[in-house]
Amino acid sequence: MTTKAPLAAGDKAPAFTLPGDGGTEISLASLAGKKIALYFYPKDDTSGCTKEAMEFNALRADFAAAGTEIVGVSPDSAASHDKFKKKYELGFALAADESKAMLEAYGVWVEKSMYGRKYMGVERSTFLIDASGKIARVWSKVKVPGHAAEVLEAAKSL
Repeated sequence: MTTKAPLAAGDKAPAFTLPGDGGTEISLASLAGKKIALYFYPKDDTSGCTKEAMEFNALRADFAAAGTEIVGVSPDSAASHDKFKKKYELGFALAADESKAMLEAYGVWVEKSMYGRKYMGVERSTFLIDASGKIARVWSKVKVPGHAAEVLEAAKSL
């Protein structure tokens, strides 16, 4: 099994096209020319993922003012995203990567361990992509409190 080097600042963001909430399609190409706060999270409507989504949602206007689109990605279905988005009144796009191809391309589908049991899951991560499609900054193993504000500050400086 070969493991590729993790994506880093300066790398070209891997292209993707995924089903989104509300029957939409979300792709890197459709967001070309905009900055993107692309955040990966494990599961809709769980405590940490809900807190993270709410933090990004609370700063939505500030991200828009910084010319930055927020896109959340998890392996949940688009139908699950619809429920999650409606329940918490989220005002940004959620993309469904049920095949996990994009999660793998971004290096966030990883082996995890809990109580000695190993399993595959999403490593909570965020990629700030600049308007030219290059990765400007990467946050791995994200701790939720204050994270969205940190991403916003980085987006403002791009």
